[in-house]
Amino acid sequence: MTNAFTRTTSRTVTFAHPFALSGVDGVQPAGSYIVETDEELIDSLSFPVYRRSATWLRLPHSNRGMAMEQTVLIDPDELDRLLEPAGNAALLPG
Repeated sequence: MTNAFTRTTSRTVTFAHPFALSGVDGVQPAGSYIVETDEELIDSLSFPVYRRSATWLRLPHSNRGMAMEQTVLIDPDELDRLLEPAGNAALLPG
């Protein structure tokens, strides 16, 4: 059953160097990206608490000259490691 009390927050992250993520084809170019986080309200408590349920990254995508966007499900812990100082190059292949 889906929780009726969900929220989505957005933030912009900036990668100083090209990066790669598990489950995403290829190396992504350096730049700014939008990260969206879906959270569900835990309603069994007497105060509002949200639990992260999914994290999404919007990737630019070009198809025959048309600018489009692709949204991919990502591991938030992997994203955090990439955003750490010097972590930006840690997960690049090779």
